[in-house]
Amino acid sequence: MAKHHRLRPEGDFPPAGLLRRLAAIFYDSLLCIALLMVVTLIYKLIQMAIVGEQRLRQLSDSGALDGDPLLSTILLISLFAFFAKFWTHNGQTLGMQVWGVRVQNADGTAIDLWQALLRFLIAIASWLCLGLGFFWSLWDKQKRCWHDIYSESRLVRLPKGIHKK
Repeated sequence: MAKHHRLRPEGDFPPAGLLRRLAAIFYDSLLCIALLMVVTLIYKLIQMAIVGEQRLRQLSDSGALDGDPLLSTILLISLFAFFAKFWTHNGQTLGMQVWGVRVQNADGTAIDLWQALLRFLIAIASWLCLGLGFFWSLWDKQKRCWHDIYSESRLVRLPKGIHKK
């Protein structure tokens, strides 16, 4: 297993609360919507280059492109890549940076790709259960959500005024 790198700043930080989590999620959702739009545009441009604009329009009008499994797969992989890149490198997406939270291991190191995948998949399951996996943090003594528990990681609140090196 690869050695996890230490995240900066270092310290013993308190767990992040649900409201702070949701605020970071809202901010990141705006970025994710933009990412999905750009990826879809690129996909459609490539598709148009292959089949031609007229044929693509016919397929679209007939509904043949509704629920395109290849596009859905590419979008899901793009979303995972977005989160995995941020979580495994500095522990923070852009929304997490704004709201002063970071995902990390209990020892303050960055999570690995496997943990990122678990977080991503379990977070989706949490939303599909009407957010129950997130609201779980209200009863958990360590304020953990399902994806924290299953990925053996934690979301911490960084103190204000501390900047990364």
